[in-house]
Amino acid sequence: RVLKMAGGQKGGQKGQQQKGGKTPAKKKTDKPSGGGKAKKKKWSKGKVRDKLNNLIYFDKATLDKFNKEVPTYKLITPAVVSERLKIRGSLARRALKELEAKGQIRLVDKHSKLVIYTRKTKEDQA
Repeated sequence: RVLKMAGGQKGGQKGQQQKGGKTPAKKKTDKPSGGGKAKKKKWSKGKVRDKLNNLIYFDKATLDKFNKEVPTYKLITPAVVSERLKIRGSLARRALKELEAKGQIRLVDKHSKLVIYTRKTKEDQA
């Protein structure tokens, strides 16, 4: 036999409702619970460097700039010359050897990987 209760409930369902007559809200889950299949990691392309478009031969303007400015640098390496004048490293190495042969710059240290020059000072010329 089923008895009617005051709130319109049937006899066996007494403890399922909360106070205020509202049913419990369902939890919203954005991610699948348990051992669902996870998304694969997307790899970034990494940092992209701009391609250097350095000269492989001297043009007239660059050669004039090289002969005028480089002997005044305090530190002269192929890397410094290559970056400032936008020429290839191999071209910078050869050009610096010529400047040294002419006596316009002075060799500080020579290594198999790095050659360091400096400008000529008054003491060097005396």
